[in-house]
Order: sequence, then structure tokens, then C-alpha cells
Amino acid sequence: LAVGWGSQATADWATSPGSCELVQRTAHCTGRWLSSVPGNLRGDTEELLLDDNAIQVVGNTSLLLYHQLRHLSLPKNRLELIEPGAFLSSQGLHMLSLADNLIFTNYSLTAAALSALPALRMLDLAGNRLTEDMVLVLVGNLSSLESLSIARNIIMRLDSSFFTNLTQLLELNLEKNYIFEIDQAFKGLQRLQRLNIAYNYLPCVVEFDLTQLRVLNVSSNVIEWFLALESDDLFELEVLDLSHNRLLFFPVLPRQSKLHSLLLKDNKMSFYQRLPNGTSLADVTVQFLLIDGNSTNITTVSLWDEICHSNLSSLHLLDMSQNQVWYLPEGFLAQMPSLTHLKLNQNCLEMFHLSEGNPFAMLMELDLSQNQLSELGAEVGARDILPNLQLFNLSNNRLRALPPEVFTYARKITTVDLSRNRVDLCPQTAVAGKVESAPCVDIRGVKTLTHLSLAGCGLQGLGGHPFQGTSLMHLDLSDNRQALSGDLGWLQDLTRTFQVLSLRNTSLSTTAVDFSAFNSLVRLDLSGNSLTVFPASLSILKLHSLDLRDNCLPTLPLDVAHTPLGKSLREVYLSQNPYNCCTLGWWDSLQWVEGLHVPDRQEVTCSYASRTLSPRALPEPVLQSCRWQTTDLALLYLVLALPTCLTLLVAFAVIFLMFKQKLLKVVKSRCGVSSPY
Repeated sequence: LAVGWGSQATADWATSPGSCELVQRTAHCTGRWLSSVPGNLRGDTEELLLDDNAIQVVGNTSLLLYHQLRHLSLPKNRLELIEPGAFLSSQGLHMLSLADNLIFTNYSLTAAALSALPALRMLDLAGNRLTEDMVLVLVGNLSSLESLSIARNIIMRLDSSFFTNLTQLLELNLEKNYIFEIDQAFKGLQRLQRLNIAYNYLPCVVEFDLTQLRVLNVSSNVIEWFLALESDDLFELEVLDLSHNRLLFFPVLPRQSKLHSLLLKDNKMSFYQRLPNGTSLADVTVQFLLIDGNSTNITTVSLWDEICHSNLSSLHLLDMSQNQVWYLPEGFLAQMPSLTHLKLNQNCLEMFHLSEGNPFAMLMELDLSQNQLSELGAEVGARDILPNLQLFNLSNNRLRALPPEVFTYARKITTVDLSRNRVDLCPQTAVAGKVESAPCVDIRGVKTLTHLSLAGCGLQGLGGHPFQGTSLMHLDLSDNRQALSGDLGWLQDLTRTFQVLSLRNTSLSTTAVDFSAFNSLVRLDLSGNSLTVFPASLSILKLHSLDLRDNCLPTLPLDVAHTPLGKSLREVYLSQNPYNCCTLGWWDSLQWVEGLHVPDRQEVTCSYASRTLSPRALPEPVLQSCRWQTTDLALLYLVLALPTCLTLLVAFAVIFLMFKQKLLKVVKSRCGVSSPY
């Protein structure tokens, strides 16, 4: 295609001779099976995107026309070589991406080409099978670099000579290599702010002294110890990710830092001053043997003192989930007055105490799920517990009750998950003057509560007004086989606000349950029950999602697609029901409903003569048999009787004609009277 560019009034978009799409000064040439850099684009092109092609060489003349090139992207090609003079006409290049290529084959020549880029700010060499020696040659002279990615290579060890000349580096990505040792490699990187060493094989981090660093990601290594340098210097560190390691104890953090996010998920961390059997380790010390060349250092640390000497007043997020914590030291959380998100799920906690004021004054999310909690303590008479809490997850514990009025002063609570506990809801008092004595959870009057999960709590025969004064929109009652007692009258206080209701696996079998009052309902889960007939009250609702899986439904109403329900549905689950293959008119009508999605369409089956078939492609003999079975019986009887009647009529006519003369004589002889003509 020939394109005339004209003057400066060029169109914003055009198609180039190399099948590239051009938007202003950016050429989009991604996935065009190009084997070389296009040489017939606009000379003032600033961005050239050549991702996912088949380019093997960038020659000395490949970029000759592009004097204003600022960004060159070549990931996922077969690039083996960039010739030394390739960038001589594009020395203003700022960003260069060479990820997922074969740079290792001719890395020394490519290094010569890169050295001719004095303004290069960002370089991506990820996924090129580079060793540390190759990387040293490639980036050793790129003193202008601010961002470097050498992720997904085969680097094993870093030492002090590695990044000597990269004094302007702000961001370094080393993830998914094979690094097991780092020896003073970052000493000269005084401006480094973001460091990613995730998915390597580092066994420990000791004497951490990168005071200028803001974000450090060392997740998914094999780290057992993290020890910051004992110093009163202010560390700029804001985010520290140590998740998915083998930490044995809480990290020794810098004394002074700006840390606001500390991620310790999925380690082997615990506190050891007190053991479950009552043994105290308060006076036990641990000695670290640090060997550096020929010098040996022995550092003694009172690890079990458990008094955090770090200033954590700016910490907002603490994630200690998936560890082995069975208690928290006294005053541990009190050092974190700014904490807004605390995740202690999947630990071994048996008791947790809620106190007034710090550290819970600012807390917005508290996750204590999947522990062994049998008691949730609170100060008697405390009136300012969890004032800013919005999400409270207590699922999968051993709780039978919560502190009285625990939600009364949680003025912003919106979401509570109590699933998989043996709790019961406090109903209205049945007898005037009689105080409710059974352990229960009272959520009445919690006006801000919108999401509540009570799945698998063993609820029995709910009644009264357990949700009076709330504005619940989402309620999960699944896996409570004895919760429903005929009708849903106890949900009457939620008819105006209800949007999502899950009654999965609640032994619902009666069609007398009336859903017609829940006009605001948009999502309903009735799966895993024993429904034999489609509830008629559902037809008038305007649901967006309905789950009918794993019931006993032989059919659905023939006109379901034409009801308000059928017109509003956007998603319906229908599998694991014993549908009758001869009554699938409803299935055919649903196929024509515009915008309706059946995610489990492939799993929907029907039954015919002990056979399980797919309603999408029924065999012709089955269809013919079904037609006979569904034919109008009156018409069938008429068709069967008609030949018999005709046969009798014909037989009567034949007999009459055969004996006509004899019959006439008999009639005349008995009844006839002669008369003259």
C-alpha cells in the first residue's frame, strides 16, 4: 500500500506499507510475522513496537531512517544479534525492550551496540538465558540507566563488581533467576528505590543496609532470617515483601523507617517466649555466626525478648497469614497505631483479645479466619472497639458466640464472615421479660452491615426477626441443612434491600417457599437442594443470576423464557438435574433468549430410558419416540378408532346389499298392502 503523508496535517491513524498501524508517531507492528525492521515508516517515528515477530538481526542500517526514535520494543522475537552500529542514528533512544529473545548467542556484539546509547533510561533483558558474566558485559557501561530488568535469566551470584557503573539506577528487577548469594552487589547504587529479587534461592538477608530503598521484594525465596543493620539511620523503606519464604521468626527491621506495608504471608513464623506447654524461653539468646572472607563475627541476639525495637508507627498493612503463630506477644500490636489492615488468617490462634483504642482505632480490615479461635475477648464496658472496622472475617474457627454488642460500636462495619463456626443468631425474645440466655450473635440494629456470611454454621429453624434494623444486601446461608422451616418469614425485614441470597445445600425441597416478596433480589443460589418442581414464585422476579444445579428437577416451565424472570436473566446454572429428554421445550426456548449465558451448558444432561444424553444433540430415534410420547392422546385415540369404524361401516353396507331383495320381500309380506294402479 502506498501512503501519501502530505504535510503536518497527517491523519492520526493510517496503515503503513509494512502492514503496521500508525497512530500519530507510534508504529504498531506487533505480531506481523516480520523478519526485519520495517524501513519504510515515517522518519519522525518516536515509538516502534515490534513485539512477537520473527526478527533475528537488527543490522547497522535497520534504524537508519529513525533519527527521533525514543522507544524501541522487540520482545518475543528470535533476536540473536544487534550489530554494533545499529543505534548510531538513534542515539536519543530512551527505552529498549529485548525480553524473551536469544541475546546470549552474540551478547558481546550486542553490548557494543548498547554502549552507543548515551540517553538510554530503561532496558529490559528478561528471558534471554544470560549468565552473570554476560550481564556484566551487556550493562557494564550503561551509566545512564534508571530501570533495568534482567529477570528470568540464569544468574546465580552477584558481587560488588556487578553494578559498579549504574549509579543512576532507580529500579532493578532480578526475579526468577537462580541467585543464592549476594555479596555487596548494591553498595554503589545510591539512588536505587525499587528492588525485586523474588523467586530466587536466597537463604537469608543479614545486615540489610540499603537506606535509600523504598520497595524491597524478596518473596518466594528460601529465607529463614531477615536482619537489618543495627543503626539509627532513617531507612526510606516503605514496602517489604517477605512472603512465601521460610522465616522462623518476626524479621528484625530497621529501627527507623517509613514502612507502611509488611508482607509476611506463607512462612514458618511464630513467637517463642511462651510455648504451648507453658515453658518460658524469655532468657534464651541466639548466636549468629557471620563469616565474611577470612573474618568471623559472632552476633548475640535476644530473639525471644519479642519486644520490637523498630518504629512501626507508620505501618498500615501487616500480613502474617499462613504461618504458625499461636499467640501474639503483649504490646506487639500496640506499636502499630496506624494499622488499617491486619491479616492473621491460617495460623494457630486459640484466643484473640480486642481492646479499646490502639492498635484497633484505625483498623479497617481484620482477618482471623482459619485459626482455632474458641474465644474472642473484649474489655468489659469498652465502648470504642473497632470504630473504623469495615471487614471482619472470623470464618473457619471454633467460635460459639461473640462479645456482647461487639458490633454496636463498629460504626462502619459492612462485611462480616462467620461461616464455619457453631454460632446461632439471636432471635427476638419469645416471651416478654425473658432474657435470651443461649449463646448467640446479635446483629440486630447494625445499620451499616451489608454483607453477612453464615455458611455452615449449623443454624436450626430460624425465626423471629434476626435481621431487624439491618440493611443486608448479601446473605449466605448455604450448608445449613436445618435452617429453613417452611417459609422465609424471618427474612421479611430485608425485602427492600436484599440483592444476593445463597440457600445452597439447605435441604430445600418444598415449592411452598415464597420468593415473591424479594423484588430487589438479583442473584439467587438454590443449588444442592431437593427441588422437584420449579418454584412458581420465581417467575415474577427479575433476577440476573440463578443457580439450580444439583436438584431433582425433571423439567422447567415451558414459558420460562417469556416470564419476567426469563427476560431479566443474564446467567443461569442448570446442570446435575434429571431432566426428561421428552420435555425439553423450555431448553429450546432458552437458547433464543438474547444475552443469556449458561456457563455449565456442556454439563447439562437429560434422561431417556435409563440413558443419559445431551439435550444439545439428541439422536433421531429418541426424538421420534418422544414425539409419540408427547402426542395428544385424544387425537391418538381418534386415529386408532377411525379405521375400526370404517371397517364396520363397510361390512354393514356389504351385508345390506347382499340381502337387499330378501329383506324387501320380507318387509312387503309383513307390512305391505296391495293397491290397484
